[in-house]
Amino acid sequence: MKSDVVEQLFIKYYNDALLYTLTLSKSKAVAEDIVGTAFYKALDTADDSVTSFKYWLLRTCRNLYFNHHRALKRRAELSDNLPDERESVLDKIIKNDEYLALYHAIDMLPALQKEIITLFYFEDMKLESISKITGKSLANVKVILCRARHELKEILEV
Repeated sequence: MKSDVVEQLFIKYYNDALLYTLTLSKSKAVAEDIVGTAFYKALDTADDSVTSFKYWLLRTCRNLYFNHHRALKRRAELSDNLPDERESVLDKIIKNDEYLALYHAIDMLPALQKEIITLFYFEDMKLESISKITGKSLANVKVILCRARHELKEILEV
């Protein structure tokens, strides 16, 4: 693959992949490491059957995050006293107060609902792609999305 094509893919999808991975990992350093590795692996493993590089990249990010998470669990339990550096990172990314309030509301959702909302609204993924990324059935993704919307409505109306 030519380097200019790789550079264009990186420029086009880096922020999307970083925001998605930040949603999962809650750590800027971990998210940046995962996204960097994911680009390499996604480019290395992509073949003619891959129709959407963005889908392939986000799927790779998700798999790498869960691999990282399992490795951390094996090593030791994380301390609850670690500062949440994601707050300051997200504040820089999301400048509009309305979007900041929305993102903080999304952050209050359970992990799977948060992931599906992020993929659907922020990454503009189709439900079928979200189903493949999360490993849930299409019907289950629809139900989770509906419940997440309902919970967001309740959180934001308070």
